[in-house]
Amino acid sequence: MKICSLSILCLIFSVSAFAQQPSLENIAASELPSLLAIYKDIHSHPELSGHEEQTSALIAKELRAAGCEVTDHFGKYDNPAMKGYGVVGLMKNGEGPTVLVRTDMDALPVEEETGLPYASKVVTKNDEGKEVHVAHACGHDAHMAVFIGTVRVLQRLRDQWQGTIMFVGQPAEETGNGARALLKAGLYTRFGKPNFALGYHDNAFLETGKIGVTGGYTYANVDSVNITVRGVGGHGAYPHKTKDPIVLSAEIIMALQTIASRENNPIDPIVVTVGSIQGGTKHNIIPDEVKMQLTVRTYKSDVRDRVLAAIDRITKGCAVAAGIPPERAPTVDLLKDQFTPATYNNPDLTKRLVAVWKKQLGANNVEASDPTMGGEDFSEYSLPDHSIPACDFWIGAVDPAKIADSKKNGTLLPSLHSSKFAPVPEPTIRVGIIGMTSAVLELMKK
Repeated sequence: MKICSLSILCLIFSVSAFAQQPSLENIAASELPSLLAIYKDIHSHPELSGHEEQTSALIAKELRAAGCEVTDHFGKYDNPAMKGYGVVGLMKNGEGPTVLVRTDMDALPVEEETGLPYASKVVTKNDEGKEVHVAHACGHDAHMAVFIGTVRVLQRLRDQWQGTIMFVGQPAEETGNGARALLKAGLYTRFGKPNFALGYHDNAFLETGKIGVTGGYTYANVDSVNITVRGVGGHGAYPHKTKDPIVLSAEIIMALQTIASRENNPIDPIVVTVGSIQGGTKHNIIPDEVKMQLTVRTYKSDVRDRVLAAIDRITKGCAVAAGIPPERAPTVDLLKDQFTPATYNNPDLTKRLVAVWKKQLGANNVEASDPTMGGEDFSEYSLPDHSIPACDFWIGAVDPAKIADSKKNGTLLPSLHSSKFAPVPEPTIRVGIIGMTSAVLELMKK
């Protein structure tokens, strides 16, 4: 009888102690005041891609404070004059899986027009030596606040998980070469290949309090193509004595749109956009050449190959039809070093995490998002064969009242990269912490 009573008392004590443990929501909320201060400081002091000196130092400091084994200045770029500002922090907690958690750190050459009291006023010189304004117009400042919060919360919840968390502070996401630089520098050979890779991004069209996610392809392959259309210049009054590259460029631009409308399977999304066309110097002079810059977006690798081949074929075919001599044929250059592969959210992993988020945040706060033709170099971490299951999810960052007004009245919302975009700090940061932390706990639970 005494033994039975003692057992009951021990059980009651254990249940009581467990009940007194703070919840994930409460821990995240307790970290919020300092994280909001950090967020505003980062927002006010943005740094361009490849120049994240102070930003990476802050990330390294926070990782060390949480007990991580930290390696900073990791991952040099192709330009040997540039320091690598990648940061890797390992939080180890016994045997178990390795989960990669990534944040990006760079800002954009944009002059902020949000009117916020902590708005960026930074002006600096870019890599070309041109003076530019700098702002966190893509929300990477919120990403870092979520990242630091996740590090702190997981350190406090060490009794609920086991294994190794690889926290990665990545530079140069906006230029598309940051993740590639870290992998090229030996991220997986030096620190180990993770079992899972997790990332996130704030969303300029999703209301705060919500998470959005897409299973399968969620971001596109991104290719940059330079085309030089060459002709035979001359006087604008005598076009019959020339081979006009401006008219030919116009024909090429229109013909390229038939790739999507007539050559591609309609269920395979593609985008071919001419973002820049430059040629000529004066009203009455037909120039010798015109330069064009294209962005090309696809999902599947075979579709990508066909689209790029079609661009080359159509461009050169139009020149032949226009009577351009072979020695003046257009040049079509694919910028291979600027390629960003498509991001593929592992369907099984995504389904597993959606169930966790619905339980944690409520089913109404987890949405199935549409895929986007935007690009994101988080894709690099899952490797070209997607052999590392990965998931990159959205965090709602817009005041629900503004979302409602936009739906009702058609009011335009500032998009990512807009000079007027800035996430609503709370609850964006708090929900991001809960989303990422709960995902890691699910994958590493004891």
